[in-house]
Amino acid sequence: NNRHHYCIVIMRFKAKLATEHVQLLNSLIGPISRLAAGDSTITGKRARGSNHANPQVPLSGLTGGGTVVHLDPQHVRLSAKGGCGTGTSAGGSGNGGGDGEGIATFAELTTTGGIFLEHRIESASDNVIVFEIDLAQLRTALQSVLSGGIEGSQSKTQYQQQQRSQALHNSNMDENGTRTTQDGSIIHHNVATPLTSSITVMKLAKRNGGLPCLCLDASCAGGSVEVHHAIPVRIMRAADMQYYLPPRINMPDVQLEIPPERPLRTVVERLRSICPHIYMEGSMSGELTLRHSGDGASIRTFFSKLIPRFEDCKVSEEEAANSEDSPRCILKVDTKKLSACLQWQATMQRNVGSALLCMVENEMLVLHVCLNPESVGFFTYYIPVHYMSPEDIEDVMD
Repeated sequence: NNRHHYCIVIMRFKAKLATEHVQLLNSLIGPISRLAAGDSTITGKRARGSNHANPQVPLSGLTGGGTVVHLDPQHVRLSAKGGCGTGTSAGGSGNGGGDGEGIATFAELTTTGGIFLEHRIESASDNVIVFEIDLAQLRTALQSVLSGGIEGSQSKTQYQQQQRSQALHNSNMDENGTRTTQDGSIIHHNVATPLTSSITVMKLAKRNGGLPCLCLDASCAGGSVEVHHAIPVRIMRAADMQYYLPPRINMPDVQLEIPPERPLRTVVERLRSICPHIYMEGSMSGELTLRHSGDGASIRTFFSKLIPRFEDCKVSEEEAANSEDSPRCILKVDTKKLSACLQWQATMQRNVGSALLCMVENEMLVLHVCLNPESVGFFTYYIPVHYMSPEDIEDVMD
């Protein structure tokens, strides 16, 4: 007798998030999503919106341009690369990958006592789940949850009038205040009260005719407003995460901790409109200089009294103390790329405990940011740099 053996793959993910967790996640993935935006599509019908929306669901993961999410009972990890697909700049406009091209981003968040109130993660792969998602869609869903499905607090009548004149995301609304968004999300509005979600449920489930999705369900305004989002994902093998780990780099020549009260973003954004690239000179004496020399002007911005960090650095604290000249490093960095990787300073200052600038000569500029408290997790940007010959370095120093 021929016997057929069937293997049932069990995969479950469900978590509850408080409002502050949703806010943190939204602030974290916002800048990353603008670097990692893509434009691929996965075809499938939409739940409750298939008659009105394009049946193609954007998902950058089909071309490797999406963000890979790794779930296990202890951590949530995100791995993204910029410059894949259409891309979106830090300002929000598509530009063919532009500002984020070549930038790798890796984030790690603690589950228990970190990003979730409670959670359940189960799979046949040692309780590890890996999938790819369009982070821009997740950002939109989180923003919708935080606003109760609308931008700001306004009355049902005002909201309906606004949406009829300018619908968001090709959405469709009936006279009862129910809106179906382009990604198949369902939002019910019943009262004119401030819309704040208390608990948000995040889970993996099949929607839109069996398509795997990351679903967000929230109840706002005392249960009178419900927000539902289903974001398409591509399930991957757990072993595939080895291809999405942070890049291996040499030990930094210079490591400087930047205090939260001294952000670089405002300075770099001003330079962005003036020059396509800048020279960063760091010293283990706690000094950082941003330089640009053009035909008409020479600009230098100095940061002093930064904190040198010798852990995992090329030079030890003892070697630096015995040296006549403090170890230095000069990097040539695209201004737009650096600016895009500093956008978190505009929205996450109170959530950040420390930021470490790691400079590897002719290889990489690494920006490692620890959240507050540090046990919650971290995120890291790996920014490519231009090659500089010894002659180039001498010219910059002159």
